[in-house]
Amino acid sequence: MASSDGVPDSRAIPDSAATHEFEQAYLDGVYGRLDELRDHTRDRLAAIRRAGATGSHQNRSERDAFATLYEDRLAQLNAVEERLVFGRLDLNSGERRYVGRLGLSDPEHVPMLTDWRAPAARAFYQATAATPGDVVLRRHLQTKDRTVVGIEDDVLDLDAVGDTDVVLSGEGALLAALNAQRTGRMGDIVATIQAEQDAVIRSGLDGVLIVEGGPGTGKTAVALHRAAFLLYAHRERIERSGVLLVGPSRVFLRYIEKVLPSLGETGVVATTIADLIPGIEATGTEEPHIAELKGRAVWSRILTSAIKARQRVLPEQDLMVGSVRLRLLPDDIREAQERARRSRAPHNVARVTFVRHMLSALVRQYAEKVPGVGDDDRADIIEDLRSSRDVRVALNLCWMPLTATGLLEDLYAKPHRLAEVAGRLTAAERSALRRDRGTPWTPSDVPLLDELADRIGEDDEAERARARTEASHRESEVAYAREMLAQSGHGDGMVDAEMVADRFAGSGPRLSTAERAMADRAWTYGHIVVDEAQELSAMAWRALLRRNPTRSMTVVGDVSQTSSLAGASSWEAMLDRPLRGRHRTATLTVNYRTPADVMSTARRMMQAVDPAHPPTPVTSAREVPDAVVVTSTDSLVEGLVAVVRQERERADGGRLAVIVPTGLREEVAQAVGVGGAVNLTDQVVVLDPGASKGLEFDVVVLAEPSQILADAGRPGDLYVAMTRPTQRLHVVHAEPLPPGIEASST
Repeated sequence: MASSDGVPDSRAIPDSAATHEFEQAYLDGVYGRLDELRDHTRDRLAAIRRAGATGSHQNRSERDAFATLYEDRLAQLNAVEERLVFGRLDLNSGERRYVGRLGLSDPEHVPMLTDWRAPAARAFYQATAATPGDVVLRRHLQTKDRTVVGIEDDVLDLDAVGDTDVVLSGEGALLAALNAQRTGRMGDIVATIQAEQDAVIRSGLDGVLIVEGGPGTGKTAVALHRAAFLLYAHRERIERSGVLLVGPSRVFLRYIEKVLPSLGETGVVATTIADLIPGIEATGTEEPHIAELKGRAVWSRILTSAIKARQRVLPEQDLMVGSVRLRLLPDDIREAQERARRSRAPHNVARVTFVRHMLSALVRQYAEKVPGVGDDDRADIIEDLRSSRDVRVALNLCWMPLTATGLLEDLYAKPHRLAEVAGRLTAAERSALRRDRGTPWTPSDVPLLDELADRIGEDDEAERARARTEASHRESEVAYAREMLAQSGHGDGMVDAEMVADRFAGSGPRLSTAERAMADRAWTYGHIVVDEAQELSAMAWRALLRRNPTRSMTVVGDVSQTSSLAGASSWEAMLDRPLRGRHRTATLTVNYRTPADVMSTARRMMQAVDPAHPPTPVTSAREVPDAVVVTSTDSLVEGLVAVVRQERERADGGRLAVIVPTGLREEVAQAVGVGGAVNLTDQVVVLDPGASKGLEFDVVVLAEPSQILADAGRPGDLYVAMTRPTQRLHVVHAEPLPPGIEASST
């Protein structure tokens, strides 16, 4: 059946060969339009770059802005090359609607491709035979490079389709994606989003959404696609402030780094808790129980007390200002401190108020002691007071200028300092925190430093240094403006150089939102996405909530997989207090990654080791024969090498991860021929359990599960490690196995 113009009607599904030819022609047209837009954008960008940094300040600013705009657009167009078109909807009205990675129209503005995030594309993910809505047929297009390699149709209204043939060949888009070998980089699921995942992705922007689900349910993919969707649907609200993505490790961030660009979004800030503060490198390590100590919410009070302890009242004493003897009075100190505290400003900012009031008190004394001093002399007297060593030392001792790093190092290095403010910790706990100055920061230190930085504020000395830098910059701007006026012949007195400099202040090269946010510790984001959120401590949550005053967050995790002693045992226990119960929960119920036998074995282990906290229930969507292999060996390393060699020789081997107890990683990596930093695109990688969080591999070789369990102190690490494979799990052990795994031994 065809329409009068010869184009096949959307209700008429031709035979497979004709369908393939038709879809290939349409795909060629869409890619042709993409190429046109790329060429146009590239030409405009080149023209701007050829113009160079000449002309007025305003012209240069406009060129910078347009260059950034075209660079971003070109990056977006380049990132969507792979699988640009993946679906088609045929509607009752006769309309045919193609769905893809971004929206495209032809030169006459006729739609060619609907962005997957648009409301018009929602039916592609939500329509079913029971509730088809206006959808007659949903077509999945599988492509490689720019070629159609597979077509599959879901007929949702058989009466509307009629007697014509439909294309039902192949495994289906979802199964094909599940069975494909891993690449070492996470791929998007935009073509195979399932209905329960789509509902989470399109959930409203406001409020905190907790997305929970067991291993393999697609939590990470859903979180990333949700970030892309929110930027599309609420761009005006959140683009200016940006989106922050927090992951468990740098390895994880490298694993997911291509997903958002492939969905058309390049401006999301991705970081870990360890990298949250610009300029702080948290490269140190520590025992899990120390990290748990530092993660407790009580540190908020401890650090507040530590700051207040640097606000002291000195005994009465003499201060020499030149030849004039003044008296430092405790009552003046108390009054000045109370005035500063009433400002509710951070410590270093409030210090300005304290110093100002103390100087005023000392000026009054000075005027009483030196005859003939009047109001006109006040500025000179204040300068003399500031220059006096006695005055500087006394005021610093009364209200010490602080830095976050200096104060925290002081607490760790001086037991008496910690003891005077941390009475809520036991003596043994305080002793465990003792370390020398200069010791590398650890990830669990970062939330404490962030708390201090927020409460301390900028040092007024640093503010003065910044003011001097800005003044120098201002001088250069005025000099440039003066030169420009002279060259243009406008130096007639009507417009001076200062006016021109004011007009163009701040109009230099524009940084992107992401670049500005990454450089600013105090930046607040329009939305925050947290993956593996169950690992965050109470102090880490405080750091994130400071960056999101609107409380618009997507929190993704599974408390069954918690391995950090400072992490969540339940969402309510961790988040009810800081969020005042204002959060909602969505649950993903289907495991698309992990074979059923692997999932069953991991679940038995969890229930046997910790029966009080059963794992999050999920239904496995994958049956893989012989998915679990347990091997006992006298020599662990030799056993691991043998299994890795065996897997490498298989034709369907794919990506393989050897997950070992932390202390064995270097030895095992050397034995299997893997060295240096972890590269997830290598065929074989060796990881500790923590580094495997959020990742997936075709095959996992798990070493000595009993030791992993003992090292962590809770079963989350072992549960995570066991549920990473998509095809096979090898368990290699010399020590006795944890309960629940023995039953699957072969």
